[in-house]
Formats: sequence, C-alpha cells, structure tokens
Amino acid sequence: MIDNNDILLIAGPCSAESEHQLRMTVQPIKDSGKLSYFRAGLWKPRSQPGSFEGVGKVGLDWMASIKRDFGTPIITEVANARHAELCMKAGFDALWIGARTAVNPFYVQEIAEALKGVPLPIFVKNPVNPDLKLWLGAIERMEKSTGHKVYPIHRGFNLSGNTRFRNSPHWQIPIELKTLRPELELVCDPSHISGRREYIFEIAQKAFDLHYSGLMVETHYRPLAALSDSRQQISPEDLIRHLNQLTIPRSEIPSGPVLEKLKQFREEIDDCDARMLQLLSRRMQISESIGDLKSAYNISVLQPERWQSILTAALRNRKELGLSEEFIDQLFKAIHDESIDRQTATGRVGVGPFSEKVLPD
Repeated sequence: MIDNNDILLIAGPCSAESEHQLRMTVQPIKDSGKLSYFRAGLWKPRSQPGSFEGVGKVGLDWMASIKRDFGTPIITEVANARHAELCMKAGFDALWIGARTAVNPFYVQEIAEALKGVPLPIFVKNPVNPDLKLWLGAIERMEKSTGHKVYPIHRGFNLSGNTRFRNSPHWQIPIELKTLRPELELVCDPSHISGRREYIFEIAQKAFDLHYSGLMVETHYRPLAALSDSRQQISPEDLIRHLNQLTIPRSEIPSGPVLEKLKQFREEIDDCDARMLQLLSRRMQISESIGDLKSAYNISVLQPERWQSILTAALRNRKELGLSEEFIDQLFKAIHDESIDRQTATGRVGVGPFSEKVLPD
C-alpha cells in the first residue's frame, strides 16, 4: 500500500479544457490525500497544426481557482519565457519543461533567466531523443538560475524499433543520470511512456522498483472524451485504485540467507558478462576479417538480405529464449553499428555517403 508520504504524485488532465473539467478531476484525487501537485497543460505543443493546442492564458484563472478553492498546489508546462512569467503572476507552485523544449538549450536558457531567483520547484522532462548530456544540461541550467530543487521527469524516448509503448522507456538513460547525480529525485511519466492506459501502472511499478521518487499521471474525469491524448488518460478513481495496489520496494538489502543468495546470483551474472564480452569480441574480429575480404574483392559492405536474415532468425528464436522483441531489436542494431564501424575504420571498403548502415556479415 502507498500513502501520500511515500511518493510525489502529480496528476491531472493532459490539457485544461474547461474549469468544470478541472474541478471534476481534482476533487476525488484531492480527497484521497495523495496529491502533491495538480497538473494541466495550458499550451500544448502538438506535432501537427489543427490539433487541440490548449486554451492558453484563459486557463491561468481556472488553475488559480483550483488552488484557491481546493488548497492544492498547481503545476503546468512552460515552453518559453513568456509562459513562465504568466505562470508566476498567476501563482503557480511549480513548473515543468516539456520534452520538445528540453531539446533546445536556447529555449531552456531563456526560461531559466525568466525564473532567475524564483524559488519554485522545476521539473524537467527528458528530451525526445536519448541524449543524457542534453537532459542534464537543461537540469543544470534550471538549478543555476533558480537555486531551487529540480526534478528530472522520465517520459520515454522517441526511438525507431519494436516496442509496445508509445515511447521507449530506455531505462538505462535515467539510471545513468541517477548514477551521475545520485541526489536527484527521479519522477516517472508512465502516461507518455505507455501511450495506453492499460500499461500505465506496469510502467509505474517498474519505476518504483528502480527507486524513483514520484509519478506524473495524466488523469481526466472523462478520459474517453479528452481533447488530447485520450488513450493514455485514466479516471481519478482508477488512479487511486491502482496506486493502492503498487508496492515500493525497500532500498536496503536484508542480511543473512537473502544476501548470500543475492551474492551468488551476482557472481553468476559476472561470469555471464565476461563470457558474453568474449563472444562479442570474437564476433567483431570475424566482422573485420569479412571487411578485409570484401575490400580485397571490391564487394560492397551493404548486404541487406544478410542483415534481414540475421534479425529475422534472432526474433524467431527470442520467445524460446525468453527475450523481448524490443531487446533483440536494439541489441542487434547496436551490434550492427559496431560491425559497420569495424569494417570501415581502417581503410576497408566503405559505405556510400547516401547509404544506410546495414549489417554486413
């Protein structure tokens, strides 16, 4: 069971649509005693024109009334310095930088300067692409200007490949961020990672398993009627019900038999890793030999049929081996890139300037 002291919960609709919608959504979440911040997007950066792009400034008064009448801290997304200034005047308690803004250091810096010296918590979503330095840079810009607490929000990454989610979690990126900055408190946005409400709490549980500090969950009193991202929003009642079913693992490892068994498993993993690296090294040596052979006979590195057969065979065998399609897809594409680099690094036959990289062996 989770109580309000265990997690930081940001919940509310993807977009503010009306004051009635906001009130109907906030009431049950507020009554649960779990809500840290009530969220609603006022300016929505949509991929295509013609989509619902938010109500804009009119929503500032709606959110201010929620804060006044329900005593709930409020938060919204800002995409430029003007947004930030308007939100400060309206009395917002926190702000977040969206994925499309975090990707541009110029926009981030302008917002940071607008918030200079303002003691508001700032939440920074990861950029749309898996660029750890860009994410960390946006966090540091906000820290430097506001001097206040900054929270990274993991909302997944836009990656090509096989995945059942809207955005690939790519968990290694936030894990690396936490390794570099262990004092940062990670918040997970399972709504944007999943893209579908049925996966939200699977993602949320994994975030807690990885010692995240909070969640941002898109919540609407009538999810199916939402004007934006209706497939990934849930009702307040479902939010509270699922939160009560999540567990937060303790961070410490108990001593005794459990610790000894864990040590045994870790030794086995270390042995597997060592053998795996040896096999990968041997595979790359073979790739280099293939590159030499192709160079000697002026054979193109591009071998699409061979690459497709390797990937198809790996995907066909993955179920028997208990491996996910997404993992196999990403693993073999990484091997593919390294193999290409090995074959073209030392004067071997190269790939044409307009050619796609394709596994050569």
